[in-house]
Amino acid sequence: MWDEAWGEWLRQSPTGTELLIQWQRARDGMRRIGRDAYAERLVALLSAASARDCAAVGFGCTRRMDRVCREPSVCRLDPAVPSAAEEASRGEREGPVRGACAGFHGSWADFEVHVRFSGGDDRHRAVFWHDMAASAVRLWVDGVPVGAGADLDSYGHWLDGRFLVVAAEGPDDHPRQSYGPGLLVTRIVSVLIHDAAHGSTRTLVPGPHERWTDPQVVLAGESLRVYATREARAADVPDRIMSARPAPE
Repeated sequence: MWDEAWGEWLRQSPTGTELLIQWQRARDGMRRIGRDAYAERLVALLSAASARDCAAVGFGCTRRMDRVCREPSVCRLDPAVPSAAEEASRGEREGPVRGACAGFHGSWADFEVHVRFSGGDDRHRAVFWHDMAASAVRLWVDGVPVGAGADLDSYGHWLDGRFLVVAAEGPDDHPRQSYGPGLLVTRIVSVLIHDAAHGSTRTLVPGPHERWTDPQVVLAGESLRVYATREARAADVPDRIMSARPAPE
């Protein structure tokens, strides 16, 4: 729900104001133009919105996904210039923080959206649309569809403000595969890695010997290291090591 404390910000943000209207009228919008068309329109707005726009609309943030911003006096301020350490870490902001958090969540009864800014200068953003009625997730990065046809998780995270990492359903024929509750119905999962700087996407599928139950992706210099679990990451035992550079055309 919109908070009047964000009124001043919305009065100077046409995108934020339009996003607020579209979000509050979600059910009416879907009745008028259809579910898919409404999703496309909302995603276009979210792909242009700032972090402060998302907070002003009343989305939950990385601090508390289930409630509106409780610190607008801090979060609506202009972002502070990041320190050298912050710029190097490129971590996702978690509130209360000037310029608002780096992740937001909004939901209705049968669908939800998640927005993840890349941190630092918010150069890139990922928008997830989770249609709970159809148990389907669609993903856009910087307004462009990514991972079409893949069974994706409804969340993801950024590495170094450049790589978006999202878990995806694993192969049916994996010898360790099994099914259970949750959005990702398989025990063994795959990983989608989108390079926002170059607009390229890789989907990594575990082989028969790779037991990716909770895969972790780490950027180390010019390499991407994929670990099967958090324990494997802690022990620094990667299953794969790949170049972080885009493949030559």
